[in-house]
Amino acid sequence: MKNKEIFNERNLTFVTEFSLLGFQVDLCLRLSLFCLLLVVYCGTIYGNLLIITLVSTSKILHTPMYFFISQLSISDILVTTIIVPNMLYILLNNGETIMFIGCITQIYGFAVSEIFECFLLTVMSYDRYVAICSPLRYTSIMTDGVCVRLTFFSWFLGFAFPLSPVIKIGRLRFCGLNIIDHFFCDLPHLLALSCSDTFIVLLNGYLLSIPIVVIPFTIIVVSYTYIVRAVLRIPSSTGRQKAFSTCSSHLIVVSIFFWTLFSIYVFPTKGRNLSMNKFLSLLYTVFTPLINPLIYSLRNKHIKKVIQVAIIKCVIW
Repeated sequence: MKNKEIFNERNLTFVTEFSLLGFQVDLCLRLSLFCLLLVVYCGTIYGNLLIITLVSTSKILHTPMYFFISQLSISDILVTTIIVPNMLYILLNNGETIMFIGCITQIYGFAVSEIFECFLLTVMSYDRYVAICSPLRYTSIMTDGVCVRLTFFSWFLGFAFPLSPVIKIGRLRFCGLNIIDHFFCDLPHLLALSCSDTFIVLLNGYLLSIPIVVIPFTIIVVSYTYIVRAVLRIPSSTGRQKAFSTCSSHLIVVSIFFWTLFSIYVFPTKGRNLSMNKFLSLLYTVFTPLINPLIYSLRNKHIKKVIQVAIIKCVIW
């Protein structure tokens, strides 16, 4: 029996590359989708680079909140650059072949960006908590050094946490089918093709979800609970509205981020077709990085003022 198992193992053809199917639709629809995603990608890069430039060059935006927003823009540029250019190539060629190392690299880069954003949104919720619940101590607590250390720590965790799962994935063997019905190498789709035991990888992922998702989400909820209580104690309706307006943009971004994250990776996916999975994946990989700078720029009077001044200077020049 043992000799038979060894013989079968030796006769397996191990997969070293995968076929990404992308969107299996007719040529006209693929070209239309290509044009749409190209416009979205250009808008995402331009919008986030604009935020980064304005925050770094305008003194009125040299505050902790805008510093964190600029870091969020860096993360959005990273995730959309990892996914969209490759997706555009898939649309033009009705599929693509990607090497195993390329697939692993894409998974790691995507994980780094998403994990960093999760921690950064937590840091931003703490920033809003201090600003509203302890306004007199805000400048002494959220100093430049503290902001830089919190951001560095978020990036460090973003790069460190995915290392162990990615190394374990790299040791898996893939044989037989090598077709991924998606537009990027998403972890669940890749694990489904493995002929190795993926229990350790899945267990590692579930355990890491506690410090990566559960704890940050809990901190955000607790922070906003205290924020709401503090705001409701403000006697004037104008003061309450002003206090809420400082948190509304962040709260919208947090809601979009965690809703899409839970929809794809936490909530059960049985009964959900592949088209719905691709649509939800498009939301958090393509459209969310575009929406974030729009939310912060259109709902923020300081950023709108800086943009207006920049436009006037360009016109005069």
